[in-house]
Amino acid sequence: MLLSRRRFISTSVALGAGSAFYAGPAAADTQALNCVLIGDWGRNGHDDQRAVAMQMGKSAAAIGSQFTVSVGDNFYEDGVTSVADPQWESSFEQIYTAQSLQSPWKVILGNHDYRGNVQAQLDYSAKSHRWQLPARYYVEAQTLPDGARADFFYLDTSPVIKKYLGSAVKIEGQDSQAQLDWLDKSLEASTAQWKIVIGHHPIYTALDDSDGEDHDQPDLVARLNPILVKHAVPIYICGHDHLLQSVALNGITYVVTGAGSQTYTPRPAIRGGFASGAHGFMTLHITSNKLNYSLVDMTGKALYSGLITPA
Repeated sequence: MLLSRRRFISTSVALGAGSAFYAGPAAADTQALNCVLIGDWGRNGHDDQRAVAMQMGKSAAAIGSQFTVSVGDNFYEDGVTSVADPQWESSFEQIYTAQSLQSPWKVILGNHDYRGNVQAQLDYSAKSHRWQLPARYYVEAQTLPDGARADFFYLDTSPVIKKYLGSAVKIEGQDSQAQLDWLDKSLEASTAQWKIVIGHHPIYTALDDSDGEDHDQPDLVARLNPILVKHAVPIYICGHDHLLQSVALNGITYVVTGAGSQTYTPRPAIRGGFASGAHGFMTLHITSNKLNYSLVDMTGKALYSGLITPA
């Protein structure tokens, strides 16, 4: 059976006292690829950004995190102006100071980043020892300790969202279809054990849109999700919604880690998933035969964990 057509089983649970379900390793797991993921964070240390950063550093050290993923909206409200913008120090360099967070940051762009100078965020990669944004979208292969491979596909979802055209989110000139064609072909060509797709905007969430918030993205449901289904992608990770969320639909687990600073209290989840307005981040642990993840709050408590295994 082709790896690109593999089926996966997702099991997840909201954690409580005494739960025996996977809650993230207390110490580094040398048999797994471990990393931390955070989104929607850059607020000059405000809105609990600094507290989240401190705990993320502790958790990254505990699990032996090899890199950090930023799922976009790196600087509020309007991105950065240049590679010399003071926000590089006040929202990034002086906030994520833990030694465990000095490893590479794999970065993507969010809609608030598109309100500023996107090229400056690309160019900062040459100035920083850890900021890695080589292109607006890209793929990186990671070799797991047991010799298997995980391909991480980092997307630029803002240009796919039609409502941004003509707005302060300056997506004009981006060829969204070229990006989607690239993803389709790259997923088809990948022989990795795990194909992990990361974007800024949710496709599906655990919530509905009756509260007036921006949850499901119809443009991504129509144009991106069919590609993930076609290639049996097991997990899609994003931010944008200022929450910690997880829901499994049609064989794909959709996780939101958009709680790096400002959050809000959501309505109850309606799709059998999990949603919390707690400030926090995500941990990810991958071996050849399982993918574990946890949504962790700024006190270090794993609020929700999931396990994905090949069928």
